[in-house]
Amino acid sequence: MLPLKIDIIKHPNETDGKSTAVHAKLLAPEFVNIYTYPCIPEYEEKDHEVALVFPGPKSISIKDLSFHLQKRIQNNVRDKNDPEKPSVKRKKTEEQDLNDSKGQDTTLKKIIFIDSTWNQTNKIFTDERLQGLLQVELKTRKTCFWRHQKGKPDTFLSTIEAIYYFLVDYHTDILKEKYQGQYDNLLFFYSFMYQLIKNAKCSGDKEMRKLIH
Repeated sequence: MLPLKIDIIKHPNETDGKSTAVHAKLLAPEFVNIYTYPCIPEYEEKDHEVALVFPGPKSISIKDLSFHLQKRIQNNVRDKNDPEKPSVKRKKTEEQDLNDSKGQDTTLKKIIFIDSTWNQTNKIFTDERLQGLLQVELKTRKTCFWRHQKGKPDTFLSTIEAIYYFLVDYHTDILKEKYQGQYDNLLFFYSFMYQLIKNAKCSGDKEMRKLIH
């Protein structure tokens, strides 16, 4: 059982055989939905309870999620009460608001991931339907993916890695609970493939050494 619903926006050129997004759908079908671009659900009215996991200059850390979602709720209420009047400056500083938001339950209900090669993500990421969403970046995690893309940092994760690490960090940083392997099963197919490829590579290296010597 996952604590959040997950939407995956898949690039049309991303084949199911290479995509790790399928792992999540197979292992948690009730919580995961996959949409093939340009099909994207409407998130505009729910931007206070949805976030997009994607790196960038505007991205925040998971630890700051509650604060920024609370800010969106406050802004939405203010706009509904008086949509034509400019926003009034908050009486409290953002630092005070951040302290006030600590301990409050996050309103996050759904998290979105883009499933694509990194060179193809821009078309989906720049879609106006995703532009207003809060962005979250997993800055401290490193990929173990066997098809690491040349020229990209090792913090650029595969889809299933991003899903797994987000849930682990969400569990500890937002839910404030000790992680005890609750989401490890999401990596079942991934770890199986990783070990398979690692063993094949080792076997290939051994054969190569035999030929050399």
